[in-house]
Amino acid sequence: MKNKINNYDFLVVGSGLIGSLAAINLLQSDYRVLVVDKSNYLPKDNRTLAVNANSKDFLVKLGLWNKLKSQPEPIKKIKIKDSINNEPLLFENIDEEMGNVIINKELLIESRKSLSKKKLLIEGVDIDISKIKPNQKIKIKDEYYTFRKIILSLGKNFQAEHIVKKFSFPGSHKSFVGFFEHSLVHHQVAYEIFTKDGPIAVLPAPNKSKKRSTFIYSSKKNSSHLQIQNLIRRNFSSSHGLIKFKSNIFEYNILPHISKEKFNNFILLGDTLRSIHPVAGQGWNLGIKDIQSLVLLLKENGISDPNLLKKYYGKRTLENFSYLSFTSLINNLYENQNLFTNSVIKIGFEVLKRSELLRKTFIKQAMGRLKLI
Repeated sequence: MKNKINNYDFLVVGSGLIGSLAAINLLQSDYRVLVVDKSNYLPKDNRTLAVNANSKDFLVKLGLWNKLKSQPEPIKKIKIKDSINNEPLLFENIDEEMGNVIINKELLIESRKSLSKKKLLIEGVDIDISKIKPNQKIKIKDEYYTFRKIILSLGKNFQAEHIVKKFSFPGSHKSFVGFFEHSLVHHQVAYEIFTKDGPIAVLPAPNKSKKRSTFIYSSKKNSSHLQIQNLIRRNFSSSHGLIKFKSNIFEYNILPHISKEKFNNFILLGDTLRSIHPVAGQGWNLGIKDIQSLVLLLKENGISDPNLLKKYYGKRTLENFSYLSFTSLINNLYENQNLFTNSVIKIGFEVLKRSELLRKTFIKQAMGRLKLI
């Protein structure tokens, strides 16, 4: 029929991980969903994801967890070290693993495959965000649609000042990500070491040998790849043995921010809503909480609620701001070391060592089991 209009509940712009997972979750909740993306290929993303316990539950619910090609690598312990305190902080949870490490691309492939099978993904569509609104006719690939709500999941580099205002946090860090193999097994222990130039996180990577790990180092300092390799060998040879780097080191700019949508037209998810420093290892997991918060509000209030977006942003603001403030504080303390900052760090370590309640609270938050609101 000529000029037929297809009526949908949600348009998701961006088929990255968070956008795709949001669409699958909304579909499970009986909403009509369409996903569009300007790309028609999978990004060459060889990074890993640190998936906390809450996010794993979410992926299991979506039916994606058991479809991953590589066996997820559990995280059973977390060790935090620095050059100020003599003893490291150790966090572990007896009841369940604190998280898992998976291959980013594997989850993205399965997510997009799920959408494509249901014919919910249209690729090669570069939509002008400034020209679309909810409940108005939109042309996509020679078809006309209306959408009751529009979701933007376009990553941290999304720029549209006439639509979204970004509140940036200070910092000019760059992250360096890569893999290495080692002669000793990793015992499923994750490490975070705070150096004066920036934090290094080393996580067990999916591999049957238990002798493969992934790292992320972030710093304001310009470092060569050789310097980063030497830094990792210096800090991890005693725990991991002989270290051999397996591939290139990838570099990414870190852009901490919270975004605010100006006209109550769009729902922002993931890094489009907020991007945090990787020192906490929770950026992607916060994107999952964005989806969960949205779906819960839809269940409680319905898609027709005129205050749906206001309630959604209200629910996400506290946790987003808390993580941004915490990661900024930690980085500032270690980057500006003096008698005062060192004393603050030592007190913090000592309090966590002595207080079992605080350690359990820290673990629950890292696992995504603690609700801030």
